[in-house]
Amino acid sequence: MTISKRIHKLFIVAAVLYLCGCSTIEKDREPNIILIFIDDMGWADLSSFGNTDAKTPNIDKLASEGISFGQFYVNSPICSPSRVAISTGTYPQRWNITSYLSHRADNAKRGMANWLDPAAPMLARSLQKAGYATGHFGKWHMGGQRDVDEAPEITEYGFDASLTNFEGMGAKLLPLTKDETGKVGQIWEKAEILGNPVTWMQRSEITTGFIDAAIQFMRNATKERKPFYVNIWPDDVHSPYWPPFEEYGLAKEAGKRGLYLAVLEAMDQQFGKLFDYIRSSDALRDNTLIVFCSDNGPELGAGRAGALKGYKTHLYEGGIRSSLIVWGPSFIDKKAKGTRNRESVFSAIDMAPSLLAFAGTKASQNSNIDGENVLKTILGESALSRTSPIFYSRPPDRKNYYGFENLPDLAVREGDWKLLCDYDGSRPELYNIVDDPSERHNLAETQSAQAKLMIQKVVSWYAYIEKEKHEISSHRDK
Repeated sequence: MTISKRIHKLFIVAAVLYLCGCSTIEKDREPNIILIFIDDMGWADLSSFGNTDAKTPNIDKLASEGISFGQFYVNSPICSPSRVAISTGTYPQRWNITSYLSHRADNAKRGMANWLDPAAPMLARSLQKAGYATGHFGKWHMGGQRDVDEAPEITEYGFDASLTNFEGMGAKLLPLTKDETGKVGQIWEKAEILGNPVTWMQRSEITTGFIDAAIQFMRNATKERKPFYVNIWPDDVHSPYWPPFEEYGLAKEAGKRGLYLAVLEAMDQQFGKLFDYIRSSDALRDNTLIVFCSDNGPELGAGRAGALKGYKTHLYEGGIRSSLIVWGPSFIDKKAKGTRNRESVFSAIDMAPSLLAFAGTKASQNSNIDGENVLKTILGESALSRTSPIFYSRPPDRKNYYGFENLPDLAVREGDWKLLCDYDGSRPELYNIVDDPSERHNLAETQSAQAKLMIQKVVSWYAYIEKEKHEISSHRDK
């Protein structure tokens, strides 16, 4: 075939693709990613995870069309460090964020940073550099809260746009409350110091506000033919609980648990709008991955973790195990759709490298990532777990909490085993977490060799993290 004939043939192929709507080009577009991070929702709070006191049909439908994971972990039992972990793919201890960020005096008292270092290897920034439109909608809590009003803007972490609540810098939605008498109040009245513009709206409707903003952002990205990465991080099921006005009185009569369940169901209804929007378009439905989980365990008396021991702030399973759902009809293995993966063990720090691989990119070479690429497991193509242990240190201000006294300082999950101990390795608790997810039978004495091995690992990890943190701090001071 002569060169001229080859060129002519290429023109014909190109014309056919154009007349067919360029379907091949559309198919090769980078996939969209939505990360939904719920605030203080227990492992067993979704009806698809066993809740019989409330119904969450919209989220349950997501699970029925995707994959649920029974042994997924976040990397802290409290909000700020958990958010750092899933955003960076690193242990939050590296950034000196080990509990919730508060007033600067409280942070200093606990030896913590006031905000996440913008140099952290953000998932959003890596995707932004790869051509993604990136937006954050909802709770931030990684800097800019209470009286910390000089923290970096959320957009300095790799986001093109943001809309947050009172725990972040920049444009925000702030909550109004309305009780059964019709009395209207405000929460966090002085949050305007953390950036404008500010919009006040009913707390029970704020998730819709975040979702509406996120949908508009997605529409704009789609018009510009750009893939999008979007965080939707509501704070609905974090106290104080304010369900819709018409439900408030009846829910209040049922106490804290009743208010919580009413808010949970209202949140599910609001998420229905987002899920319907994604499903309504072939282009979005076939090219979007949704990842849904909670940032830590529930408050005592509100959400529940089923048979798992402990609550928010605890290193026991109830504080760190999270109900993960992954949805993406075109990406998830057909045999895995609607199933529950009960065996794969991985954590939130694995999300960043996995989602970067999903998008066909990766973090910068100098990023010190702790997470592992478990993309095949997330998509149902494999049941492999992460290869390295998952390490934890407790929030420094939570040695005694929710009726638990003298809580362990450190924890590590490796294979079927989980160990908890104090900083010096004393008072070990060893559990075969597969056989004993309720952590009732301490095997530290009968399985002393296993306990000794895991004590050495977690104590060494913590010492290394503390040394690294000190060296970084000293270097910055110079």
